[in-house]
Amino acid sequence: MKKSAPGTASGTQLEGGALGTSGIVFFVVAAAAPLLVMAGVAPLALDVSGIGAPGGYILAGLALGIFAVGFTAMSKYIHNAGAFYSYISIGLGPRWGLAAAVLALVSYNALEIGIFGALGYFAQSTAADLIGLDLPWGVWSLIGVVLIWILGSRSVHVGARFLILLLTAETGILVLLAVAVLLRGGAEGLGVESFAPSHVFSPGLGGVLTLAFAAFIGFEATALYREEAKDPSRTIPRATYTAVAFLGLFYAFMVWIIIQAYGPDHALALSASDPAGMYFGAIENYVGGWASTLMELLIVTSILASLLAFHNAITRYAFALSREHILPQVLGKLHPVYKSPYVASAVQSVLAMVVIVVFAIAGADPYLQLLLWVNSPGVVGIVVLQAMAAAAVLAFFWRDRRGHSVWRVVVAPAAALAMLIYATWLIVTQMDLLTAAGPAVNAVLVAVTPVSLAIGFTFGTRLARRDPARFARLGTTDVDAEPSLSPEEVSNGPIPPGKAT
Repeated sequence: MKKSAPGTASGTQLEGGALGTSGIVFFVVAAAAPLLVMAGVAPLALDVSGIGAPGGYILAGLALGIFAVGFTAMSKYIHNAGAFYSYISIGLGPRWGLAAAVLALVSYNALEIGIFGALGYFAQSTAADLIGLDLPWGVWSLIGVVLIWILGSRSVHVGARFLILLLTAETGILVLLAVAVLLRGGAEGLGVESFAPSHVFSPGLGGVLTLAFAAFIGFEATALYREEAKDPSRTIPRATYTAVAFLGLFYAFMVWIIIQAYGPDHALALSASDPAGMYFGAIENYVGGWASTLMELLIVTSILASLLAFHNAITRYAFALSREHILPQVLGKLHPVYKSPYVASAVQSVLAMVVIVVFAIAGADPYLQLLLWVNSPGVVGIVVLQAMAAAAVLAFFWRDRRGHSVWRVVVAPAAALAMLIYATWLIVTQMDLLTAAGPAVNAVLVAVTPVSLAIGFTFGTRLARRDPARFARLGTTDVDAEPSLSPEEVSNGPIPPGKAT
């Protein structure tokens, strides 16, 4: 496929050169929703793991940092917005690529639509507490859908500016708490017991790793913005490493801060008795009631930032797949002014509205059911996709390292594959930590991932039989390969030595 020059946009290309490293990092970190993760999930990590919970976030960050080593090495050979689909198609073949595409669409949609439940829950309670406006949670969720649709269909510049503002605010309130705790020396003096191996590698480590890996979901989306990045061969790796490092260190630091704010024993007691109030109580005690009120507002904006980031990820997947004639081509239609996939944005927004209305009419709980139940299959799916991407990197470089070191394209992706398989096992076996549901519900939610993979793989097999030429082109048209690969070479798996730069 012919590519436009950087910075231009044709009818089939996103807005080139629109994002630098910082812009992509803001999209990725915003998807993780640091304030929501800390105030809403970190206390649970303390409860299941004890004061060694901060170390669990560091371990998860290290594992994903190792994954990023091979992931970014392969990124120079991928030149579209397909991310996991493109990596896995090239590394493992088009059948697995299509399986990954279906799983990615299901997973990212589950993540975003589920988070609309959190938006409804927190917006409803915040508006009622602060201004006495008590609207049903579904109304707030639908208002959020409209806002995200408007922002998502505009230029990626607009979304980046919006995220910079919101992400700065939500991290700022957490930093304010941290500074106050440090200046007062905590409740019992500052200590580093949390990082002692005896506490980190406690019997609850598996539980905290389950929650920690879920907290990083979305960091791999750096590759989705390749077509819109300035100097993508440098921007994408820098953004990936920056996002992983920031999230890992910031999460660990803020969990350690909350332990210092109360003292280890009191912190553990509160994580069991009042987890939802831990961060609000701490900031009210150390900073003031106004800061606690501000934190309530910023959780809502944190959720909006996360929703916009996931919305953009979904629309770029849909764009890439429509351009390769897997999804209807109308989904790849770009706005004539903003160069955004505005049709895909509208379709995704309608889907979110339908799900929200169904849950609201059914009287479902927006947090325990719409958020936790719908989100959890997305968490499982993304970690499985990360493992498949690690395997794809190994396959891609197996016979030709293309000038990279053994560490970067063999050892690191192999280690990442092993760790991500372990992470998947942890999440599946401790699904109740993510869902607060029983075994029957958890079994159904876990099944979403293998069913999605099976549907995609079956579709790929049928396509290979009915239209082998189209099948052979899947995921290869934007890979730097000279000379071009024959359909037989593509369908047989990774690019052979000497066939790519």
